[in-house]
Amino acid sequence: MFNKTTQNTGKIGENATCAFLQRQGFKIIDRNYWKKWGEIDVVAQKGLDLRFVEVKTVVRKGIGKGGDDYEPEDNLHPWKRKRLRRVIETYLLDKRVDDEVDWQVDAVSIYLTPDLKTLKIDHLEDIIL
Repeated sequence: MFNKTTQNTGKIGENATCAFLQRQGFKIIDRNYWKKWGEIDVVAQKGLDLRFVEVKTVVRKGIGKGGDDYEPEDNLHPWKRKRLRRVIETYLLDKRVDDEVDWQVDAVSIYLTPDLKTLKIDHLEDIIL
C-alpha cells in the first residue's frame, strides 16, 4: 500500500523525468496510462519513435561511496516486466498506434535528496522486457 509520501515522491520523480526527456528533445504524449493490469508512467515521442518510460524514484543522502547499493531499476522484477508488456500492448491497441511505428521501453531512475530535490537522473534506454 502506498502512502502519501510515497505517492508524492513518485509524482516528483515523474515530473523530473518529463522535464529531463523534454530537454532531450522528446515530446510527452501521455502520463499515467492505467489499466487494472498495469500502468505506463510516461509515453514520450522523439521523431516517429515511441518510448514507454518506467520511472523509479528513490531518496538518498548522496551518491557514491558509502551509499546504498540498491538501484531504483532493481525494482523491475520479472512480474513487473510482464505487467508492463501487457499494458503496452493494450496502449498500442487503444491508441491505434500503427504497426509500423517503432517503440521501446526505457527506465529512468530519479535520485532525490531528503528534501526532495533532484540529485541525479539515469536514463536506461531500450531495456529488455
